[in-house]
Amino acid sequence: MKVLVPVKRVVDFNIKVRVKSDNSAVDTENLKMSMNPFDEIAVEEASRLKEAGKVSEIVAVTVGIAQAQDQLRSAMAMGADRGVLVETNEDVQPLGIAKLLKEVATKEDVKLILLGKQAIDDDSNQTGQMLAALLDWPQATFASKIELSDDKAVVTREIDGGLETLEIALPAVITVDLRLNEPRFATLPKIMQAKKKPIDKLTPAELSVDVTPKVKTIKVTEPATRSGGEILPDVATLVDKLRNEKKVI
Repeated sequence: MKVLVPVKRVVDFNIKVRVKSDNSAVDTENLKMSMNPFDEIAVEEASRLKEAGKVSEIVAVTVGIAQAQDQLRSAMAMGADRGVLVETNEDVQPLGIAKLLKEVATKEDVKLILLGKQAIDDDSNQTGQMLAALLDWPQATFASKIELSDDKAVVTREIDGGLETLEIALPAVITVDLRLNEPRFATLPKIMQAKKKPIDKLTPAELSVDVTPKVKTIKVTEPATRSGGEILPDVATLVDKLRNEKKVI
């Protein structure tokens, strides 16, 4: 079974981002970029499934600028066999990403697509669902446990009331959640081996996909600065402030 694992290049989660002075976007100049943490979990799960003999090949794919090859190399150091870069300088939105992934999945003839439930930069949580709809494949979102057989997957997913277990036929799309696993640390030998693994390069035009943005960002602003706390002498004063100043009771 061949598995496709989409990964996204994002600002490292340890970095505190700043908004550009013209409020047009987040300033990413000279910032450390990493693989989206949810996608790391997807790569780790694919690697574990391969080690268990359930998967024969793992193909990592990303959409973005040439430097996104770094994230593909990271995925290959974690266990992916090869990479696919759909190179574009356009800021591709979720529907465009889903359309590109559909074409890559069809071209690669995969039976399973594992990807993070969302990216930490835009938090859209849309790509996996859109991709399943475009492919007309069953889907399971927010997976915290995955069990594979030849023609089906049993997925435990997190919902508001607890856990839900689904059985879906393959091929399928599964988006993964935080509690699925703990991604491995890529060792130096694996990193060196990843440099020799192949990366295929494509463009949206070669896949016949229009990635022109359909939504325009008008303005980006930082959250308002929170005021400091205040120590009150008694409960009566607290209730008075909540009722008369904050108007919350």
